[in-house]
Amino acid sequence: MGRTIPSFRIAILLEEKRWKLYRQYLRKKEQKIFKHMFSIAYLFSSASSYAANPIRINPVLFSIALYHHKKISSLDKNRNEPFFFNLHYLLLQLLQR
Repeated sequence: MGRTIPSFRIAILLEEKRWKLYRQYLRKKEQKIFKHMFSIAYLFSSASSYAANPIRINPVLFSIALYHHKKISSLDKNRNEPFFFNLHYLLLQLLQR
């Protein structure tokens, strides 16, 4: 019989405990930011559960990146093209110099 996959919310807690020593050596302000970043992963826990990735940190990091990309895109909503096209254009300009 197959095993049941534990809730990804539990996996986030386990991963956060794994990073506890790292967080401990951050400045107080950075510790709050670090805690907030891990809390972002809970917003995408359903999608992360369906991914069934055995490496727990990957969906956590991707959830954080997705959330930040959404925030950046919403700040750039006055433009017609998405943010990553602007970033790609800037990188090409830098490489041509």
